[in-house]
Amino acid sequence: MPENMEIKARLDNLEALLPVIARLADEGPDYELQDDTFFVCGNGRLKLRVVDGGSGVLIHYRRADELGPKPSHYEYSNTSAPDTLRSVLALACGESGRVRKHRTIFRLGHARIHLDRVDGLGDFLELEIPIGDGLKPEDAASEANRLMTDLGVRKLSLVDGAYVDLLVAKQAGR
Repeated sequence: MPENMEIKARLDNLEALLPVIARLADEGPDYELQDDTFFVCGNGRLKLRVVDGGSGVLIHYRRADELGPKPSHYEYSNTSAPDTLRSVLALACGESGRVRKHRTIFRLGHARIHLDRVDGLGDFLELEIPIGDGLKPEDAASEANRLMTDLGVRKLSLVDGAYVDLLVAKQAGR
């Protein structure tokens, strides 16, 4: 099962961070409009992501809801019929939420850097560092911490859950 080391942080000013990351990055920026539908799942999270209104990818992942770098284990399957798959999964499992975002993607070393503008929530930074191919979990965590420092991400800005959790909490008034 593939694995990433990940962090998520709320951003006060995405526009200020964008040129900093662009100067440091090896690749990017690339842009995606992502529409994620989450389904009830007793073992981790299950989401169907539709990218730019076209193809989709069904992603199952397990990640602890904690602050700071944390491993995320995932599997995925691409689909050319995301609307049909969404309907089938909604009937079979039930939907638990929907997240729409504009994602700007960069690469820096091993890391994938995502600048996300999430509908109803605001701006966020995500770091994903793939574990494997000689990169150990502790090395990936060190790289995530170094990037947080280099990019000026404060520990107080870290988020422990998924965007869908933040949206559900917001809708519940928490």
